[in-house]
Amino acid sequence: MSIEVKVPVLPESVSDATIASWHRQPGESISRDENLVDLETDKVILEVPAPVSGVLKEIIKDTGATVTSNELLAIIEEGEVVDTAASDDAAAASSDETPVTTAEASGSTEKLSPAVRRIVTEEQLKADVIPATGRGGRISKTDVVNYLADDGSRGSRHEERVPMSRLRTRIAERMKEAQNTAAILTSFNEVNLQAVVGLRKQYKQEFIDTHGIKLGFMSFFVKACCEALKKFPVVNASLDGTDVIYHNFMDIGIAVSTERGLLVPVIRNAESMGLSEIERHVADLASRARDGNIGLEDLKGGTFSITNGGVFGSMLSTPLLNPPQSAILAMHAIKERPVVEAGQIVARPMMYLALSYDHRIIDGKDSVRFLVAVKEALEDPSRILLNL
Repeated sequence: MSIEVKVPVLPESVSDATIASWHRQPGESISRDENLVDLETDKVILEVPAPVSGVLKEIIKDTGATVTSNELLAIIEEGEVVDTAASDDAAAASSDETPVTTAEASGSTEKLSPAVRRIVTEEQLKADVIPATGRGGRISKTDVVNYLADDGSRGSRHEERVPMSRLRTRIAERMKEAQNTAAILTSFNEVNLQAVVGLRKQYKQEFIDTHGIKLGFMSFFVKACCEALKKFPVVNASLDGTDVIYHNFMDIGIAVSTERGLLVPVIRNAESMGLSEIERHVADLASRARDGNIGLEDLKGGTFSITNGGVFGSMLSTPLLNPPQSAILAMHAIKERPVVEAGQIVARPMMYLALSYDHRIIDGKDSVRFLVAVKEALEDPSRILLNL
């Protein structure tokens, strides 16, 4: 019996999707609920599972095609599933043209994507020697290109034109929109993190024992920003035409770097959370974003964002706004620098902070005072507890 596989109903905010990759080819077996195809939207990857067990009879829409809700993707012939691993091994032994699989060391038996398979075939590479860093232990195009670049003995000069992904295209559009629309300025300050570092060191194990999660820096910054936003609500506001919308809640976006690009999942009502709850939300959202399991609802909204270039070694930057938000705080690398305390020069863990803001609704004095409030809360964390 032939079963149709269709595009699931897309969320209201998503008009269409692009077929990112097929995990089975015609003639191959697949089990019910096993992921058949990945659909890429502007924000997330949607997995389409097989509705029944059987053999993939026909692919209607190829990789790269744009599809909409309920559009026909493929046809599966329902029936008993055969041992695909055994048949793949037998086919590989009898034909050099059989599609290459990833190495056993990579922990995956998935087929390589068409783009990766093409490069591997053209360059006559062995997949089992290419380090795999892609999702699920797959070999990505970047892995192959890096392998070719590192293998100087081959003397290969490889060049490939690759269309931007839906996510990368959307990121480019939003960043350009921010530059073209908002009057973006950036204010800078530096913060002495001696008190925060001391607290983390003093209560490190006790915090883990009590809450089951590590105490990081991000929770302190989220709390400090929430306290500063209470004092300067215009920084938490957004512009809609000629109206300024003041939000009485603080949904804080945390920028996460993923293989597909930058995502900004949102912590809802962060102002009402304690440090442990914030840490759990940050860890969960970051993990799901990197694994490709983040939902569209997790990326919607947000009234203020925080980005941490310090994890990559950045010392100073001017972050771009995440529309329609009016401000974003950038954290940077923590470095010991000489500072003067009580007339003495001492080494302290210092970090540069940068606040980019929309000067159309946020005045310079409010941006500077907001940044000072964040600095004061971090340099004396007791102010957060005392609501000062």
